[in-house]
Amino acid sequence: MPGINTLSLAHRFIREHVKPGALCIDATAGRGYDTALLCELAGPSGRVIAFDIQKEAIDSTRALLESRGLAGIAELHLASHHHMAEYASPGTVDCITFNFGYLPRGDHSICTRAETSIPAIEQGLVLLKPGGVMSLCIYYGGDSGFEEKDALLAYLKTIDSKTYTVLVTEFANRPNNPPIPVRILKEI
Repeated sequence: MPGINTLSLAHRFIREHVKPGALCIDATAGRGYDTALLCELAGPSGRVIAFDIQKEAIDSTRALLESRGLAGIAELHLASHHHMAEYASPGTVDCITFNFGYLPRGDHSICTRAETSIPAIEQGLVLLKPGGVMSLCIYYGGDSGFEEKDALLAYLKTIDSKTYTVLVTEFANRPNNPPIPVRILKEI
């Protein structure tokens, strides 16, 4: 199956679960591709809340949404993902996406960190409604991310297995440090 990568796996998972009218959170807006996908799937009756700590990322996301006619569906916040619980109520969110690492084509010294990423995931798990999903793409390698990757993978093993299913996927034959796709489903 050509073109299988971390992002394509994440987007397939998201497409399977997000329906019109959904409430979604893009915890790391980046260049806006996940935000745009969530807006397309949730549609005009849905709502997407997106966060990023970099103005460049928020501006890039805004421009992409405007170019696709999706700007009215999303709320963009120049804030850290570990504040997401201030914007949604427990048990109301259909889907949450994360892309850990740094902004593509951005400053590599500005990147996600375990000390805010893990609390953000914890908040997200509470915000998910039964049957809700969370997608994590763990990018690491080069000049950043190994410590966060290790902390995230250790944390994921501690998530309550009676309430959540956590699937961590690994690319066994890809060179360097291939990103790690993670899917989480909150049981009904």
